[in-house]
Amino acid sequence: QVQLVESGGGLVQPGGSLRLSCAASGSIFSTNLMGWYRQAPGKQREWVATITSRGSTNYVDSVKGRFTISRDNAKNTVYLQMNNLKPEDTAVYYCNGELRTTILSMPRDYWGQGTQVTVSS
Repeated sequence: QVQLVESGGGLVQPGGSLRLSCAASGSIFSTNLMGWYRQAPGKQREWVATITSRGSTNYVDSVKGRFTISRDNAKNTVYLQMNNLKPEDTAVYYCNGELRTTILSMPRDYWGQGTQVTVSS
């Protein structure tokens, strides 16, 4: 069984920084695309950033220049460095990973349980 576990959320003032981590564990053969999504109260879950296994990144426009996604393939871990946080960044942040459990299996999506980020003075 595969698990994705996020950590690093919390309460921060506007302009502050947080670093989220997401570690994948269990029977993992390979990790492909990994990313972060978020869901604010009363809103749909939205894509924030993704990173390929080779390190290519993409971001939603609202976080470009402020957030940085990175990964450590040896640790099956993806990170989200969030700087200059704004109140509108407040949401539950979810980690997503496209993983294969064996050499013969097809890639499938796995999700973490989410971590709360609150930006408020």
